[in-house]
Amino acid sequence: MAASPNSSISCSEKKHWWISNRKIVDKYIKDAKFLIATQEPNEIAAAVNLLDAALALLPRFELALELKARSLLYLRRFKDVADMLQDYIPSLKMPVDETSSTTSSSGSSDNSSTQFSRERMKLLSSGSGSPGRDEPGFKCFSVSDLKKKVMAGIYKNCDKEGQWRYLVLGQTCCHLGLMEDAMVLLQTGKRIATDAFRRESICWSDDSFSFAKFPISGEPGIGNSQPPTPPKTESESISQLLSHIKLLIRRKTAAIAALDAGLYSEAIRHFSKIVDGRRGAPQGFLAECYVHRASAYQSSGRIAEAIADCNRTLALDPSCIDALRTRAALFETIRCLPDSLHDLEHLKLLYNSILRDRKLPGPVWKRQCVQYREIPGRLCSLGAKMQELKQRLASGETMNVDNYALIGLRRGCSRSELERAHLLLTLRHKPDKSTSFVERCEFADEKDVDSIRDRAKLSSLLLYRLIQKGYTKLMTTIIKEEAAEKQRTKAAAALQAMQQQQQQQQVQQTQELQQSRAEAISNAASRRAVEAAATSNTTLRVPPKAAANTTPSRETAANTTPSREAAVNTTTSCNNSRAESKVVVSTSTNASSFQGVFCRDLAIVGNLLSQTGTGFNRAIPMKYEALSC
Repeated sequence: MAASPNSSISCSEKKHWWISNRKIVDKYIKDAKFLIATQEPNEIAAAVNLLDAALALLPRFELALELKARSLLYLRRFKDVADMLQDYIPSLKMPVDETSSTTSSSGSSDNSSTQFSRERMKLLSSGSGSPGRDEPGFKCFSVSDLKKKVMAGIYKNCDKEGQWRYLVLGQTCCHLGLMEDAMVLLQTGKRIATDAFRRESICWSDDSFSFAKFPISGEPGIGNSQPPTPPKTESESISQLLSHIKLLIRRKTAAIAALDAGLYSEAIRHFSKIVDGRRGAPQGFLAECYVHRASAYQSSGRIAEAIADCNRTLALDPSCIDALRTRAALFETIRCLPDSLHDLEHLKLLYNSILRDRKLPGPVWKRQCVQYREIPGRLCSLGAKMQELKQRLASGETMNVDNYALIGLRRGCSRSELERAHLLLTLRHKPDKSTSFVERCEFADEKDVDSIRDRAKLSSLLLYRLIQKGYTKLMTTIIKEEAAEKQRTKAAAALQAMQQQQQQQQVQQTQELQQSRAEAISNAASRRAVEAAATSNTTLRVPPKAAANTTPSRETAANTTPSREAAVNTTTSCNNSRAESKVVVSTSTNASSFQGVFCRDLAIVGNLLSQTGTGFNRAIPMKYEALSC
């Protein structure tokens, strides 16, 4: 009987301790609500500290958890919300075998809907299944079954777990770039809230509705002025956010499908709509889109654009393995081996840190493109690749950069093509515009903005210098080629002029030779004609009248002076010339009848002159070549 008072005292002390803790927690929550109502960031941060103290006393106090989560969401401390509610993220609750079968979390868009639907079913049906019966890993269900499970989850868990988790965690996942998880959580939370409101409104009477929420049109004091636009409710903002998430997911799915099908320009177009849209996108989601677009640029041969997208990805996420691997491969493609080796060394350090920490970089909820079990094999292949690049650098392959591939031109391009391509690259990758993508990015932590800008400026400056060096070298090469081409053109023109001059000289020589040959032929023909006339003249006979006239002459000639003999010779030469002229006239085709008459009369006159006596005994030299017509 003596022990009963002691036991009663201990029970009263325990009860008093519990009551005191609950009172302290209630006081903390009351003060936190008062601070949250001010909507001042500093006051809300102080409220979070009070809620942490309350949760230290009661770790599973639902109201304190909800207030803390909403306060962190208001302060845009999304990482803290995700760490706090990571057990409710659907992608983290997938089984190990399903996770291992998927090589890339960001690229598995086909299986994501099935996995998220499965996780949605598990979230809503927790505690509603019959005990002792295990559900299969994959289960086909209809919409009615899903609705039943939703209602069962509401009825079972309404008191244990508040439905605010779906909405708060859905918004948090959206801002962290986990779009698929955000879509599942927001759709589920919106449906649960709608069903709860419908179920609650059925139980209400007509007098239970608050008329304060519905303004009366004839209320005095308002006047004719337009009422102010009421702020958006949580359901409206969530609906708009959900529609934006669905749009981004559709575009990303279409872009990845085009990339897998080899339609690189189509994939680039879809990714550009996401990253260049009017409405911003979360940091993690943009990093994924940039690295995928870099792969599309790489496949289409646009090296500079691919390097720029890798730079943006690494500015947003310095530990992105895909971006480092892609940029190293791009630098190796254009034979920029030092930069490629630098990226591979960075990747090696990242792999070593993963093996040392025994976990992938970043928080648990972060999407990863590689699994932990793949790291040792990748590290071995990376070491071999680095050794190969070091050997190439040792052999002297340092300044042999393929500038044509960097700028995106064919070999032997013209100066206009080079200037146009350089202008486009300069306008697109100017260092002043390197941080423009930051304005369209929604950051999970505003403290990272300055470091992101610095990394983006540095990487873009290196790329810009590389482009300028390539442009200078290509322009120098083209100028030399143009000068050599001008020299070749001048030499060809001079050679052609010399050839034309030689041809003209040859033509003139040929014409002169032909003329000389024609003259020689005509002279030879005339000589042959004269010879023929001379031979034919010996056979000619003197006419009877001429013989009668010449007989006394010959008789007197015997007694006269030698001048007579000269006259006879003159007569003979006249006869010969007359015969020659006759032969020439007969050979010509267009001989005129006047020519024969003239020559005959001339022969007669000469004969008469030779026959006359005094004063004309001398022989008259005559040239018949000038008398030919």
